[in-house]
Amino acid sequence: MSERKVLTKYYPPDFDPSKLVRTRTPRGDAPAGPKVQTVRLMAPFSMKCTSCGEYIYKGRKFNARKETTDEKYYAIAIFRFYIRCTRCSAEITFKTDPKGMDYTCERGAKRNFEVWRAGGATAAGETDEERLDRLEAAMGEKSAMEELEAKVVDAKQEMAIADALDEIRTRNARNERAAAGGEVGVDVVEEEMDAGRRRVEREDEEMARKAFMTEMGEKVRRIGEGEGGEEEGEGNEALVATKGDKGLMLPPLPPSAVPTFKRVVKKKKDLGAALGIKKKPALV
Repeated sequence: MSERKVLTKYYPPDFDPSKLVRTRTPRGDAPAGPKVQTVRLMAPFSMKCTSCGEYIYKGRKFNARKETTDEKYYAIAIFRFYIRCTRCSAEITFKTDPKGMDYTCERGAKRNFEVWRAGGATAAGETDEERLDRLEAAMGEKSAMEELEAKVVDAKQEMAIADALDEIRTRNARNERAAAGGEVGVDVVEEEMDAGRRRVEREDEEMARKAFMTEMGEKVRRIGEGEGGEEEGEGNEALVATKGDKGLMLPPLPPSAVPTFKRVVKKKKDLGAALGIKKKPALV
């Protein structure tokens, strides 16, 4: 195997360096490449073979022949592609359509119906003027919709501005009324606060009176140790219900338990008796 990087190269005996002449040709006059090339492509649309009825879905890969035709749309070249059916190997041809930005099926297959192309199919044979008129009409409809949307936005903005102005006018009028009758307003507020306090005090007194009344409407009062007698003992108090000159003695309240913090020593359990161990009595 020879080396890749060498210092000298082999020249045959019949080598004539005078024949190596650089020729520069203009770019437009350069010889064109081959008209037919082998390329790898995917089917640009779904189609049905007219020979065997096989369906070829969009995106199916083929080894196709690409041919440069003499047709042109303005300065855009139009190419033709040759593929074969995957079932019967029948030849199918289609070419590019720069005007419609799509592909046109020529022979060997029939293009399947596509809903989104239904509107464009009717306009396939229209002239340039008809197409321009159709585009202008579509632009006019679009501009009308944009104008309607702009009017709706403006109406919403005007309504928001009007609401804000009404709120500002209302606030200013309220401030002016408060500034004109400020003293009278303060007196009215103070009177309302006094009336509220008096109402709360009356409600509290009524609740206290009901709390110290028995079911029969008698008033309950608390008496001290001397009034209730010495038989109840010290520290006990009795409640007496009075109604006119008649007195009714109620049972005394039980004495409250005083908590103690004295340590209580627990008695140890005799585990020996549980195990059957008997202790001998002491001799002394």
